[in-house]
Amino acid sequence: MRAAHIRWGLLLTGLVLALPAHADLSRRRSDVVEVVQKVSPAVVYIGTEQEVESRFRGRQRSPLEEFFGQGMDQPQTRQRITGLGSGAIIDASGIIVTNDHVIRGASAIHVVLADGRTFDAEVVGSDANNDLAVLKVNAKEPLPTAKLGTSSDLMIGETVVAIGSPFGLSKTVTAGVVSATGRTFRADDRVYNDFLQTDAAINPGNSGGPLLNVDGEIIGINTAIYANGQGIGFAIPADKVRRIVEELTRFGKVRPAWVGMDTADLPAQVAARLGWDRTYGVIVKNVDPDSPAAQAGVQRGDVVAELGGSRIQDAEDFDSRVRGYPARSVFPLVLFRAGGNRTVQVTPVEFPARLLETLAWEKLGLRVKESKGGMAIASVRTGSAASEIGLEPGDVLLRMNNQPVPTGDTFREALLTARRGRSVLLLVRRGRYGYHLTLPFEGQRL
Repeated sequence: MRAAHIRWGLLLTGLVLALPAHADLSRRRSDVVEVVQKVSPAVVYIGTEQEVESRFRGRQRSPLEEFFGQGMDQPQTRQRITGLGSGAIIDASGIIVTNDHVIRGASAIHVVLADGRTFDAEVVGSDANNDLAVLKVNAKEPLPTAKLGTSSDLMIGETVVAIGSPFGLSKTVTAGVVSATGRTFRADDRVYNDFLQTDAAINPGNSGGPLLNVDGEIIGINTAIYANGQGIGFAIPADKVRRIVEELTRFGKVRPAWVGMDTADLPAQVAARLGWDRTYGVIVKNVDPDSPAAQAGVQRGDVVAELGGSRIQDAEDFDSRVRGYPARSVFPLVLFRAGGNRTVQVTPVEFPARLLETLAWEKLGLRVKESKGGMAIASVRTGSAASEIGLEPGDVLLRMNNQPVPTGDTFREALLTARRGRSVLLLVRRGRYGYHLTLPFEGQRL
């Protein structure tokens, strides 16, 4: 028995001695390894700082003190809140794409490159509706970049790689597959549409980092995880990223676009009368004359089946997808009419100024004019929700959906954003008092 042990030990020793001094790594160099080595230099860690004011330090106020406002004479203190996220350099001049929620409200943004260099970043533009932001850092020499690819030809099941800084652990790599495309989910009381789903592990801190195909191209920007499940992450598809980034880079914001058509959910009985036997799609309620929709050939009573190559589930889905196309960005609509499908190309344009007053009158029931501190209500349409709720000429609008509206320009901007919602939250001043009111905002004019 002992001799057998000795012989086995000598055999193992011989095997160890027989190993080459330098193992051949080529057979272990997978597609994932190639992607990581190619792209990781262009993936950055983003740290943010945000200062908030607090009047109370030490013990927490009781509910009664909160209600009666006791302790309001205590001095304010400033607290610094830090955040983290990821991003990808898409232009050698220092242009970085990330999520809007990564940098929202930040008073300072720091970018750390893969080689350890640190830069202060400025915000070129951001858009909360599409959860995208563009940053700029100033470097003395060109920076490594990642190529923004396309998401239109993605295959379910193809390999993808995520690189980012989950929980602050920079240069973290995970791999998986494309689980689904065109996903819709709800987060923070907002519905997000047309997302990629992946099982590549995505955690807090991955937000804003790239999702890559095996060619090392960005096919999505990681943005969210499904809190109640494992292996379910979401990314903004690259085609949408390209449209929004171009808009933010040129204008600093996404210009409100107008299509000129109203849609509604499609009841089963209406679908049956039209001959539409599918469970998806919306019906066109109205098309404004001379609008982009009218010029493309959209007609009242059409069923909109697809937008940009993805099925439309309901009117909210349609509205959200339209928001992903800034002015002058062409998108295809698949329409069902008279028993057959047809595809039309729609080119949204900037919302016409001539329609703003009509929009406020028809949808809010108000006409306004500039006044000290806000927009004064000049007249209220009889029978409107504004009239029924008690708004009167002389009242002053201070905020719309929490956006200050001190001027006509800010009011128009807020109105253009609000037009796609089902209701609008107003802060109205009457005399010395302010009131929060919610008005229905139905029949969106897109």
